[in-house]
Amino acid sequence: MIDFRTNPGKADGDNGKYSNTNIPVTSQQGLASLSPYLNFDPSYLPVSQPEFIFPDGAMKQRGRFELAFSQIGAACIAGAGVGGASGLYRGVKATSIAGETGKLRRTQLINYVMKGGASMANSLGVIMIMYTCAGIGLTWLRGTDDSLNTVAAAATSATIFRSPAGIRKAGIAGAIAAGVAVMYCAWNNGGLSLHRMNRWKHAA
Repeated sequence: MIDFRTNPGKADGDNGKYSNTNIPVTSQQGLASLSPYLNFDPSYLPVSQPEFIFPDGAMKQRGRFELAFSQIGAACIAGAGVGGASGLYRGVKATSIAGETGKLRRTQLINYVMKGGASMANSLGVIMIMYTCAGIGLTWLRGTDDSLNTVAAAATSATIFRSPAGIRKAGIAGAIAAGVAVMYCAWNNGGLSLHRMNRWKHAA
């Protein structure tokens, strides 16, 4: 075993090839080595290997099913916040018009906030469940997970959610959802980056 605590240029048998191994392997100067296994050449350690090990053929990112739970939870939380704020605004306006004060007004405000938050959280949660189910189904049918699945899943979920209101409103909701999904995919894939937009301008 080579003692790397000595001068690498004077070590027997190394001929100066271990030029970066003069590394102390003791906790304090003058003490014994922490472990004989610390006598190694750091240049043999890989520095550009991937951080995680993936099975052969596995995607190096989380799939739609793994993201479904966080997306549904985030949609419910966002819906509760937006719905609660909207309910508070409507409650303040309604109680002011009715001239309610004191405990009665406070109770009415709480009712408006709870009702608005629960309604919006339920709606967004249902939409997100339909979106994730559609995305998982499209990924399974097509055998790939790309931006087309995202756009199709968004349009499908919005159309189904608004279908009780009629074909026209369902189609409008699906078109709006598809447009939002296209913008999200463009942003997520770097399509709206300043560098790419400048490249498009020069190409035109």
